[in-house]
Formats: sequence, structure tokens, C-alpha cells
Amino acid sequence: MTVQTFRDLLAQRPFRPFRLVMSSGRSYEVRHPEMAWLTRTDLLVGVGETDEGVPAEFRICSLLHITSIEPIATASSGTPPAVNS
Repeated sequence: MTVQTFRDLLAQRPFRPFRLVMSSGRSYEVRHPEMAWLTRTDLLVGVGETDEGVPAEFRICSLLHITSIEPIATASSGTPPAVNS
């Protein structure tokens, strides 16, 4: 996956939640654009929201190890197709 792929995903309006699938088989959900931070080589994903609405922790997901991006269906959004590397 490329940095531009994630720039585009995080900038979509309205935002469409997605799931990252890693080469290890683990997956992480990004339900709000504020829960993901992009660097040159990684996507930091916030997990476990606190009472204050901020992530309790974060996971560092190497762009090289993200094998696919799957849409997460929501009541108000259509479901776009998955993106594979």
C-alpha cells in the first residue's frame, strides 16, 4: 500500500470506515479519521477509546505489511469494494 492510498482514504468526505488486514492475519478497524495517523512508512491506528474519546493505545502498522483494506459497512454508508495490494 502507498502513502497516497491512505491519504485518500483518510481525506474522504464523508469518511468511510475501513479495516486493515495485515500480513500476519491480524486486523485493525479505523472507524474515524482521527483514529489513524500516517507517517512515511507506517499507519498508526488508535485502539480502545477512552471516556475522553481518545485512543487508549495505538498499533503501528507498517504500510509494507498491510495486505488489504476492507470497507466496514455502516447504516448510513454504501460499501465500497476492498483494496488489495
